Amino acid sequence: MLIRIDPADRAPIFEQIAASVRRAIAAGDVVPGERLPTARDLAASLEVNVHTVLRGYQMLRDEGLVELRRGRGAVVSESAPSRAEWGAAVDALVEVARRFGVSATELTTEITRRMS
Repeated sequence: MLIRIDPADRAPIFEQIAASVRRAIAAGDVVPGERLPTARDLAASLEVNVHTVLRGYQMLRDEGLVELRRGRGAVVSESAPSRAEWGAAVDALVEVARRFGVSATELTTEITRRMS
């Protein structure tokens, strides 16, 4: 699993780490039960403090996406949404947008605005 950060990004590094893991879960690149890189290894590869990585992992734990297990590290939770669930949520959003006559451009603009 590849976790990337952008030092020029205004978002804190721990949030970038959490977002990268969320994207990997949503894309199906990591699956429930899969172990994430250890905080120490990830910190070394990203050249950040280990506590920064742990803070990102703790954020994911608080969201129910990962479990932090002593001696085993961070593991993707069995209750983490799968790609199929994420796809179903997108399908539902698209269906609602169609019912309200919202164009793809308007929907994209609104999603981008809310995510910024």
